[in-house]
Amino acid sequence: MEFKRRRYNHSYLNIAPLVDVVFLLLLFFMLTSHFIEEQSIRVRLPESRTSEYTERAGIKIFINEKGDVILNRKKVKVEDLHTLLKEQLPLEKTKNVEIRADRDVKVSLLMRVIDEIRLSGINDFNIVTEKAY
Repeated sequence: MEFKRRRYNHSYLNIAPLVDVVFLLLLFFMLTSHFIEEQSIRVRLPESRTSEYTERAGIKIFINEKGDVILNRKKVKVEDLHTLLKEQLPLEKTKNVEIRADRDVKVSLLMRVIDEIRLSGINDFNIVTEKAY
């Protein structure tokens, strides 16, 4: 008597080429992506334990440790800030302002900048800090 052998049909998916393709795509996107660079104005931000992440603002104002107020990469006088903001406001998509003040800036200067922002008609502004852990 002759017995027939049962043939098992093992069907499995070879995922080795799939892994290769995924790694190549990952490498491609990592090498071709553009990283967002911040403006090159050195400001040591103050730390806060309660800071939260918000979307980036349209208008950015920098105050460095010397007390210079910088708007659009140009040094401006504090007194002229509200007129410059009124001129720039219609050009921006978002109507909020981001203040990046150095941690050694006097509070009186920061308050003057906030007053000038409010005089220009902007009530939505953020003071940027670093997250303290």
